[in-house]
Amino acid sequence: MKEEKNSPIFLRPRFSIELPKSKTELLKNFSEAFSQTDCPFVGKIVDGHVVVDIPITENHFWSPQLHLEIEATDTKNSIAKGLFGPKPQVWTLFMFLHSSVAFTFIGVLIYAYTKWTLKEDVTISIAILIALPIFWFVMYFLGRIGKKTGHSQMEDLHDFMISILEK
Repeated sequence: MKEEKNSPIFLRPRFSIELPKSKTELLKNFSEAFSQTDCPFVGKIVDGHVVVDIPITENHFWSPQLHLEIEATDTKNSIAKGLFGPKPQVWTLFMFLHSSVAFTFIGVLIYAYTKWTLKEDVTISIAILIALPIFWFVMYFLGRIGKKTGHSQMEDLHDFMISILEK
């Protein structure tokens, strides 16, 4: 089994693993693992996609999710492409907030320029233009803190995945 990982800098680490097993066999292994009562994770399998979640009892806002896509390279070999990341709701919220800050910054910048060319007071606009990047940095560091908070669960998801892939 050969695993390739991205740099740990990325917010949503990706990896790929070449496996000497068929796609059907791997999906069956995941299905059997999820159906066991002592399985430490909750999972869904749709076509060649496997989504592994933290159980509700241990789940928190920053809990990660593992999304695997298993593709057949030939009849006896396959490749698992994975992505660790926040739950889609959390990711969407953060992307919405980042986009909102960016669009607001551009809008206020245009408004401030207009006021400046009309020789009107731009104090409030400048204050907002200073506050928005500060707010953006706060969001960025909250995301980093969230990544660290969910790191141990991400390692647990990775270990679970490897144990299923090596069966």
